[in-house]
Amino acid sequence: MGDFFELAGGVGLFLFGMHVMTAALRDLAGPSARDVVARFTRTPLSGAVSGALSTAALQSSTATMVTTIGFVGAGLMTFAQALGVIFGTSAGTTITGWMVVLLGFTLQVTALAMPLLLVAALVRLFGRGRTARAATAVAGLCLLFIGIALMQDGLNAWQGRITPASFPADTLAGRVQLIAIGIAVTMVTQSSSAGVVMTLVLLGGGAIGFGQAAALVIGMHVGTAVTTSLLTSVGGARAVRQTAVANVIYHAASGLVGLAMIDAVAALEAGGVLAPEIALVVFHTGFNLVGTAAMLPLTGRFAALVERLVPEHADAPPSAKLDRRLLAEPGAALDTAAAVIDATVVALFAALEAALARGDVAALAAARERLAGEIAALQDFLAEIAIDEDRIGARARYAAVLHQLDHLRRLHFRSGQSERLCAARRDPWLRRPAALLRECLARHAVGREPAARLKARLSRLEARLTRLEARLRQRNLRRPPRMQGMTASELFLQADTLRWARRSTRHVQRILHYRDLADGDGMAPDPAHGDDPDTESTAPDPRAEL
Repeated sequence: MGDFFELAGGVGLFLFGMHVMTAALRDLAGPSARDVVARFTRTPLSGAVSGALSTAALQSSTATMVTTIGFVGAGLMTFAQALGVIFGTSAGTTITGWMVVLLGFTLQVTALAMPLLLVAALVRLFGRGRTARAATAVAGLCLLFIGIALMQDGLNAWQGRITPASFPADTLAGRVQLIAIGIAVTMVTQSSSAGVVMTLVLLGGGAIGFGQAAALVIGMHVGTAVTTSLLTSVGGARAVRQTAVANVIYHAASGLVGLAMIDAVAALEAGGVLAPEIALVVFHTGFNLVGTAAMLPLTGRFAALVERLVPEHADAPPSAKLDRRLLAEPGAALDTAAAVIDATVVALFAALEAALARGDVAALAAARERLAGEIAALQDFLAEIAIDEDRIGARARYAAVLHQLDHLRRLHFRSGQSERLCAARRDPWLRRPAALLRECLARHAVGREPAARLKARLSRLEARLTRLEARLRQRNLRRPPRMQGMTASELFLQADTLRWARRSTRHVQRILHYRDLADGDGMAPDPAHGDDPDTESTAPDPRAEL
């Protein structure tokens, strides 16, 4: 019984070490892996290469896939390009088997794991930032190899009692049963890498034959798609559901390729060309690469098939893309939030432009009611994004997105002041500035003008409205309303309308300004406004400005 507990403890230690190492590598890589996927994914082939590299570096296919989903949801990547990344992540996961075989079995580095674990733990305790993350990754790697050693020691006591006869026979029917066992093991452990390592230990100890081990690995390959994709996509955004369906179909298809390759690789192992453990990792990598090569030419048709299987709901709002699963990768979450903000901005700009052009206040009110839910969903989503303090670029980008949403929220509030909006269309002093604001909104909607030029135009309009406000204030202070042919209520409405026009113009300009900063992954002072000292941007409630 003690040997069984040693075996079980080895599995647990391996799983924990894998989790610690993966989490540390993801923190250590930061935006680097995201940049690799974004920069080099231009075609399905380049997507497959970048997906394999980032997965191998992060030791996590989930992290790469969540980043890719964020790009698709944000419109930065087509679904066909994302499929290439999905193919590549599958091949990238096989690096774990190579690492275990070459370092754990061949070079016998397990003896170094204990002292190295002590050093890594001390560095982790006293280190900071990237040094601490690197030490955590090394500690996780040490735990991984210690877990493998415990599994091997625990299995040695069962030698002779666990034999290939203890498992389904190496026939077609037996292999199908073994594939089912592999799927079940992956669903229980939530890690195909742990299953592959356990299979390597069993194969190295003579407990199973190569054909049986290969069938188990195929099952674990398929099982990882079920556990990490299909089960986590229920109720998710369309990009998440599409990725899940594509992942399951691809893994099932490449699993069939692996089933057809077993006998060919088994012949190499039986002939002594490859050692059993090497043969298994060659097989694992091989059928993944063959499956990827077979699917790449069919990427366009495959993408069209998945898009038909998972259609877009006609009435789905942009906020449907704000899937909580994306929060695991702050960069992906920010990509998606920025895309939803852009869609909300376009809709509000269009409604406000129509109201200024035709006085269609009812349509603007309907748009505001619809967009209020989008803004609330964005606020809730952004509040859940957690970014480490030393991620300067990511935190600056997060701040830019928050500023953009803040000004969007204030413009949404001001768009509900229909009396002032209608007065701006009628007032002879404001008719021309209101027309200029409407033109800027229209130019943004159709993309007729570069953002920098449009922001400069809005800044000039704001300055013009500021001067006009000062002139009217001086006139109204010197001349009573009766002498101007106005009632006191009309005079106050004119002042309120002018303030409405100036502040609405400012919000539009700042929305565009912070959008550019969010796209550029950083903050920079605006030459026209400094570092945004306007107290409006930090006031808790727009109604406080009244």
